Amino acid sequence: MRRWRDTDLAPFAAMNADPEVMEHFPATLTREQSDTMVDRIERGFDRHGYGLWALEVRESGLFIGFAGLVPQTFDAPFLPAVEIGWRLARPAWGHGYATEAARRAAAYAFAEAGLDAIISMTAVRNVRSRAVMERLGMTRDPAEDFDHPKVPENSPLRRHVLYRLRRDTR
Repeated sequence: MRRWRDTDLAPFAAMNADPEVMEHFPATLTREQSDTMVDRIERGFDRHGYGLWALEVRESGLFIGFAGLVPQTFDAPFLPAVEIGWRLARPAWGHGYATEAARRAAAYAFAEAGLDAIISMTAVRNVRSRAVMERLGMTRDPAEDFDHPKVPENSPLRRHVLYRLRRDTR
């Protein structure tokens, strides 16, 4: 886990343009949208001291995605809160990288950032991310599931599950 480099932009854009990687998001991203996202991530580090770290495989230095912490402020009863999230390129799936990186990000949230709780959310049908949330020890109250206001009303991705992890339950 590290801050972003210019050399991450092309593989990140390729990852964000992959329909399978972006299956649980409303759309893939263009190169410009992907680059803008990295700019926003880096500004978040400057503002909060944490963010979505770029991930690379230690042995090879290969960029594989991101994981980390990002404040969420859209209109929902459980916000504002800090979300833990991740996105990996397809070749990195199934190797435990998301769980490993998310565990490190959660540890940072509580030990370094001084947060008392973090959340994670995803579309109901995103079973891979939900499995990571559960491996982290996050819990879900189905009464907190919600329709994401940033997802179109007619989209099958609109309904989201919400998971929580509190400092005192780790």
